Amino acid sequence: MNAKKTDKLATTVLYAVAGIIALILFAMIAFILVRGIPHISWHFLTSKAESYKAGGGIGIQLFNSVYLLVITMLISFPISLGAGIYLSEYAKKNFLTDFIRTSIEILSSLPSVVVGLFGFLIFVVQVGYGFSILSGALALTVFNLPLMTRNVEESLKSVPFTQREAGLSLGLSRWETVLHVVVPEALPGILTGVILSSGRIFGEAAALIYTAGQSAPALNWGDWNPMSIASPFSIFRQAETLAVHIWKVNSEGTVPDGAAVSAGASAVLIIAVLIFNFGARFLGKKLHSKLTSAS
Repeated sequence: MNAKKTDKLATTVLYAVAGIIALILFAMIAFILVRGIPHISWHFLTSKAESYKAGGGIGIQLFNSVYLLVITMLISFPISLGAGIYLSEYAKKNFLTDFIRTSIEILSSLPSVVVGLFGFLIFVVQVGYGFSILSGALALTVFNLPLMTRNVEESLKSVPFTQREAGLSLGLSRWETVLHVVVPEALPGILTGVILSSGRIFGEAAALIYTAGQSAPALNWGDWNPMSIASPFSIFRQAETLAVHIWKVNSEGTVPDGAAVSAGASAVLIIAVLIFNFGARFLGKKLHSKLTSAS
């Protein structure tokens, strides 16, 4: 077999594997949406969940998922951005930086249930935050930080060195070059990492069972005091998220229409992740075009 035929065969195999993966993903998403969309309504999206009777919704759980995502990203993104910039632009190659990178790799491979138990022992018990949004956000920060840091570092490293030389030749300091030249150029890659991390946060259940709690108390939507336990914006209240609610409905079996609630909530979860992903990619392209003056 000559080189051309070998190359053609290898290309065909790779396309076939990619097609199979895409088909499996499409089939999974389609299955969830076909089963769940008929159960979605405005009442389902805004009403509170019911434990022992039919007709409940996912309003509080949906809000909790979004709010927990925002709090987690507010904590983890600045840390991961700073760590990624340091490792990519300032850290010298030595034993310490190699140890840090190895630690990041190890942390990124930890099962989420282990991170959840760690968060329970440290944030819930030792620190004393109890089952709360803050405990869940801190646990998810530990869970998500290694992936985001590594992604920021790799995105910055992918920027050609000539971009840095150009910035320095124009009289910019090293920090100004990183801030105004390197980071905007790496922004699409960084946002891709944020998208992947946000998807993990939005769909995470195991780590939140032990930290954010498994109950969704009624909220006073007129109470904007973040220190009030009844306020939607309090970070010290328990917060059952959408993913935890799906697990709870399927595991406890106390809801008469549990199958319908689970199917509808799963479809909402998939739709939310898809909207976030496509919206973030669109925003990333727009920001990259604006910040780099690319057409």
